[in-house]
Amino acid sequence: MGLFDSLAGSMLGKLGGEKGAIAQVAVDLFNQNGGLPGVLEKFKAAGFADEVASWVGKGANQQISAAQITQVLGSATISTAAARLGLNADEISSKIAEYLPQVIDRMTPDGEVGKDSGNLLATMLGMLK
Repeated sequence: MGLFDSLAGSMLGKLGGEKGAIAQVAVDLFNQNGGLPGVLEKFKAAGFADEVASWVGKGANQQISAAQITQVLGSATISTAAARLGLNADEISSKIAEYLPQVIDRMTPDGEVGKDSGNLLATMLGMLK
């Protein structure tokens, strides 16, 4: 699955412009953190349980700041992602803060993390349309 995700992420980066590049970063971040459940747990453990609940739930998504993204994911992870995209760390953490709530919201359309919730690639392709 990791190789497929990596190849698909690379294709997304080539096909989708900025959103595709962010999609590639998202695939990598999800893979590094145990998929959707791992990403959600990481944010909950860092004190963002209310935000996570809003992203998964059916209501409005609470925002998260670029600084909070860096706090949760770590500056080394953000710097690595930024270097891959030719952006600075502030730009990539801002983009992740912008898109992460939307991605998780779309991955959990029924308001809960289910067995079909982990289809990150389908979600990202849908967002590129």
